[in-house]
Amino acid sequence: MAGFREARGDLKLDSVTKAFGDFTAVDDIDLDVPRGSFFALLGPSGCGKTTTLRMIAGLEQPTAGRVMIGDTDLTGSRPYERPVNTVFQSYALFPHLTIRDNVAFGPKRRKEKEAAARADDALELVQMTQFAGRKPAQLSGGQQQRVALARALVNHPEVLLLDEPLGALDLKLRREMQVELKRIQTEVGLTFIHVTHDQEEAMTMADTVAVMNKGHIEQLGAPAALYDLPRTRFVANFLGQANTGVGTIKGTDGDHLVADVLGTPVKILKSRSQVHDGEVLFGVRPEKVTVSRSQPEGAGNDVKGVVRDVSFLGVATSYLVDMPSGATWSCYEQNLDVEPLDLRPGDAVWLTWNPGHAFGVPVDES
Repeated sequence: MAGFREARGDLKLDSVTKAFGDFTAVDDIDLDVPRGSFFALLGPSGCGKTTTLRMIAGLEQPTAGRVMIGDTDLTGSRPYERPVNTVFQSYALFPHLTIRDNVAFGPKRRKEKEAAARADDALELVQMTQFAGRKPAQLSGGQQQRVALARALVNHPEVLLLDEPLGALDLKLRREMQVELKRIQTEVGLTFIHVTHDQEEAMTMADTVAVMNKGHIEQLGAPAALYDLPRTRFVANFLGQANTGVGTIKGTDGDHLVADVLGTPVKILKSRSQVHDGEVLFGVRPEKVTVSRSQPEGAGNDVKGVVRDVSFLGVATSYLVDMPSGATWSCYEQNLDVEPLDLRPGDAVWLTWNPGHAFGVPVDES
């Protein structure tokens, strides 16, 4: 048993599948999480991310495949035998114990000599030292979440699993805790694996994001790379907003593909398209689109539309623009200290974008 707990190294999932009866929740996934990284499993409800987390924790066993830390095969071992701890959304603190005793519970149960001192160190790490003598009911949700984190960190796990840990917090506190979690992970240097359906949460904190859909990993990479250059329709639409349209590739122009998207000719860099002939789903992010009252000279990629809606968002203004094709595009213009466009619904506008910011992905989801 000690052999499992002493496992050290990268976390690896090797051809892992999990079936519940005739339903396959996780379908033959391979994953390699470098030791000490902050990794996010991102996807909608039912995509298999929580089942994957439960298999890493030992709460579920794979139907096929292996869960490894370093060279140690953890498959078949029980949760308490693994060098893995989980922080849940529900906190699960003992209400009758003080905060210090909650955090010291694990080391005390293992009869470790310095249990209280280690608990104090963990509380200091999560900035909760001054609350050590209180009971959980006397703390806010955010404070309880910090205690739950300290209780997991005090065990010095090789891998810390975070299952929707900020889901119960309000928006402002969630954003503060995103920064805090990243700070703590950097400070302790542990492998954090964070399961979430919240794109902003994953993109803010993780070094690497795996986007899951229907039991598969659709795309894996750095947050900025996934957002800038999605490889599938699902990733393009799940990570942020994208203005998309189905088109047909008509030919090439140097380094660009030329496509007809619902009557509008557009260019896509060949290197930024997963499809080089036939049908393509063209896309460009809202903040990459420029809104103008008149047609800019020599822009190339431009199309005339009609403003449907204007929303002031503080740092930016959001425009919904009805396109000739019948599609509605979303565009963001930063509210800089310049002459505002002062557009109203019904105004005619020109939308332009740099072809180097567009992307092309397959139309079908298979």
